Amino acid sequence: MRKVPAIIGVYSDPDIMMEAADGARKKGWKNLDAYVPYPLHGLDKALGLKSSWVPWVTLVMGLTGASLGFTLEYWVHVINWPLNIGGKPLNSWPAFIPIVFESGVLIGGISTFVAMWAACKLPNKAPVIHDERFTDDKFGLVIPLDGVVPADAEAYLKASGAEEVKHV
Repeated sequence: MRKVPAIIGVYSDPDIMMEAADGARKKGWKNLDAYVPYPLHGLDKALGLKSSWVPWVTLVMGLTGASLGFTLEYWVHVINWPLNIGGKPLNSWPAFIPIVFESGVLIGGISTFVAMWAACKLPNKAPVIHDERFTDDKFGLVIPLDGVVPADAEAYLKASGAEEVKHV
C-alpha cells in the first residue's frame, strides 16, 4: 500500500466537521477519513463509507455455531448414547436450547473477533498519530491528496471552519 499525502483540518465543533465532511464527499473527493474523540452518529454517511461486512460474519457464524451445537446434542443423545431418562423422548429439543444458544454465542463471538482483526488489518506495527488532541477534544477531517489539488483542499477546509490545517 502506497502512502498518499493528505491535508488534515482540525475542528473544535463536531457539527461543523460533519458538515465539512459531507461537503467534501459531495465534491467527489474519495477516501475521506476522520479522527474523533468519541463516536459521532452519521459520520459514516458524511464520509461516504459503505456498511461493514463484519455483522454478516457474526450472523452466519452464530447460526453455524447454533446448528453445530444442536447437531452435537442430537448426535450424542439420540444416535451415539441414547439414554431414556424419566420417560422423556430421546430428541428432547427444549433441553438442547441452552447449549444451542451458548454455542452460537461462542462461535459468533470468536469469529467476530477474528473478522474485526482482519477488517482493521491488525496488528499494525507502527500506528500513525497525527495529533494527540484528536483523542481529547478536537476533531480532524483528513482529505487525501490523491487526485485533489492541495490548494483547493486547503481553501475548502479553511472556508468550512477549520481552526488549523496541516499537511501530512
